Amino acid sequence: MQPRMLAGLGMALLAAGVLSIWYLGHDDGAPDHGDGHGRTAGPDATPMVAAHASEAEGPDDVTDFLAGYNAEYSRLWTAAESARFAAEADLGESTAQARGVAGRELAAYVGSAAVIDNLRAMRGRPDVTPLQQRQLAAAWRLAARYPATAGESVLQLVAAEGRAIRTMDTATWTLRRPGREPQPVTPEILDGLVAGSSDLELRRAAWECSKDMGAQLRDQLIELQDLRNGVSRGMGYSSYFALQAEDYGLSPGEMLALMDDLLAGIMPLYRQLHCWARHELAGRYGAPVPARLPAHWLDNPYGQSWPGIAEGADLDRLLAGRQPSWLLEQAEGFHASLGFPALPAGFWTASDLFELPPDAPRRKNPAASAWHIDLDQDVRALMSVRADFEWFGTTHHELGRIHYYLAYSRPEVPYVLRAGANRAFPEAIGSLFELAAGQVPYLEQAGLLTPDRIPDEVRRLLHEALTGPVVFLPFACGTMTHWEHDLYEEELPSHLYNARWWEYAARYQGIEPPAPRGEEWCDAATKPHVIDDPAQYYDFALSEVILHQLHRYICREILRQDVRLANYHGSRKSGDFLWSILQLGATRDWAQVLREATGEDLSSAALLEYFAPLQAWLEQQNAGRDVAF
Repeated sequence: MQPRMLAGLGMALLAAGVLSIWYLGHDDGAPDHGDGHGRTAGPDATPMVAAHASEAEGPDDVTDFLAGYNAEYSRLWTAAESARFAAEADLGESTAQARGVAGRELAAYVGSAAVIDNLRAMRGRPDVTPLQQRQLAAAWRLAARYPATAGESVLQLVAAEGRAIRTMDTATWTLRRPGREPQPVTPEILDGLVAGSSDLELRRAAWECSKDMGAQLRDQLIELQDLRNGVSRGMGYSSYFALQAEDYGLSPGEMLALMDDLLAGIMPLYRQLHCWARHELAGRYGAPVPARLPAHWLDNPYGQSWPGIAEGADLDRLLAGRQPSWLLEQAEGFHASLGFPALPAGFWTASDLFELPPDAPRRKNPAASAWHIDLDQDVRALMSVRADFEWFGTTHHELGRIHYYLAYSRPEVPYVLRAGANRAFPEAIGSLFELAAGQVPYLEQAGLLTPDRIPDEVRRLLHEALTGPVVFLPFACGTMTHWEHDLYEEELPSHLYNARWWEYAARYQGIEPPAPRGEEWCDAATKPHVIDDPAQYYDFALSEVILHQLHRYICREILRQDVRLANYHGSRKSGDFLWSILQLGATRDWAQVLREATGEDLSSAALLEYFAPLQAWLEQQNAGRDVAF
C-alpha cells in the first residue's frame, strides 16, 4: 500500500468514532453539503434509493434529542477538525495543544453520561424511524470508544494509549551488524538501505532492527488488550474487535468469514505470484528456492507490499515540463466531466496544496489528505503536489474524496451520518478515481501518452499486483485481521502473541522470519495500527475490493469497455451512477447499497478479473513449479 493510502482513511475512521487521536492530542497520519453553486443533488440522475422518511415522523423525544445531538456534534466536530487541520498544516507545539483541547471537548460530549443515558433509553424502540435508528446506532458507537460511564477504566485506557504512542514516537532505532559498530538509524534510512540490496546479512540486520520496538511495546499491548476489552464490554460488546466490526453490521465471526471469502477468491492468483517472486528473489540472492518467503528478502518489513522485484514503467517522465497546478486542474476537470459540481471557492483558498519551500517558516504533514471541516461546505485538502505520476493519481484520489463529502452534505443526511457508507467506502471511492486516472485511454486523452509510449500490460499489472491489492489482501484480511480478532475476541494470551502472528503470516502470506522468534518479541506491535488504530485494518482491504467491484460495473454496464482500458472522462452516466451512491452517506446499509448498485454481493471476483492477464502469464512462468506454500 502507498503511504498516502495508509494515511487517507482518517476522516472516515473518525466519523466512525476513533476518537483516541483527539483524546490524546496525537495524530499518526492525515485524516481521512450543497456545493456553493445552488446545486444540492449533484448530477441530474434520479437517486438510486429514495431517502428514508423524515425523522420528524418519529417520536418527539427522539426527534428533539437527535436535533440537539446533531447540532452539538457538528459544532464540536467543526472546532476539532479546524484545529486538526491547523496542526497538520503547521506542525508545532501550540497547534498540537489546540488540537488536543478541541478534540477532548468533542470526545467528552459524544461519550458523556447524559448522551449514553439517552441512547440507552431510545435505541431499539419500535416507534423510532429507520433513519433515527441509524443515527442512534452511530452515536452509540461514538460513545462506546471512551464512555464516561466507564469511569476510572476509560481514564486508564486514555493514559495507556498515550504511553504506548509516546513509546512509538520516541523509539530509537539501532542497526546492529556483525563486526560493525551499532548504527543509529531511522525507518526511512532502513528503507533506503534495503531497497535494491542483495546483501542478505544487511537485509536481515535491517529487518531485525525494524522489529526491536515490539519488545518495548509488549507489556503495554497487554495492558491495552485488557482495558480496550473492558471498556467495550461495559457498553455491551463481546470485545473491542466486536465494537469495531459493528460499523459494518457484522459480528466478529461474520467479519472473519468475510475476510476468508475474499482471500479464497484471490488465493489462486496470490499463490502464482508468490511462486514467481520466490524464484525471482532466490536467483537474485543466489539462494535455494524456499517454500516460504523469508521476511528479510522483502523490502517491506511486514510483507504487505513487495516493491523492487519487478519495477513498473517510468511514468514520471510523462509529467516532464508540467507544473504542479496542472495536476490539480486535470483532476478537477476529470470530476467535472462526470457531471460533479464545481468545488466551492473556499476549497481553493483554504486548502494547502503544494510543497513548501526549503526556507518556509513552518513544516506540514507531507502526506495527502482530504478534510470535511464542518460536515457541510468547508472542504479542504492538505497536499504537497509535485509534477510526478504518483501525485497525478493522488490528486484525482483526494478530489474524489472531497466530492464524496459534498455529495452527502445535504439536508436529508443528518450530521452524524455524513460519512461513508462504511469506513472503507471513502478510500474505495478515492482509489477508484485514482485507478481511472491511470488507465491508458485517459492518459492519452490528457496528452500524457502517445501510442509509442504505452507501457506493456503484463509489466504494468505485475507492478500493480506486487505493490497493491494482490499482495496486500493476504496481510490485511489474513494475518492482521485474524491476529487482532484473536487478541481481543479470544483474549489471546500474551505468551502466544508472537507464535500466533507468525502462524498466520505463514498460513496467509507464505512468509516466515529469518530465524525462530521467541515470545520476548512482539512483532505484531511493530505495526503502528495495532497500537493507535486498532482492530479495523480490514478497512483498507475492503476498500480495494469495493473499488474493483464498482469499476467492473461501470466498465461493463455503462462504458462497455475493458476493465484495464477504460476512460471515465466525459461519462455523465458514470458520474450519475456514482453520485447516487455517494449522496446517501451512511443513511443506508452498505451491503444493500452495493447490492442494489451492482447487482452483486461483495466479492473479490472483480479484482481477480482485473488481473486475469497477469494470472495467465504467471501460470506460464510457473509451469512445472509447486505453487503451494
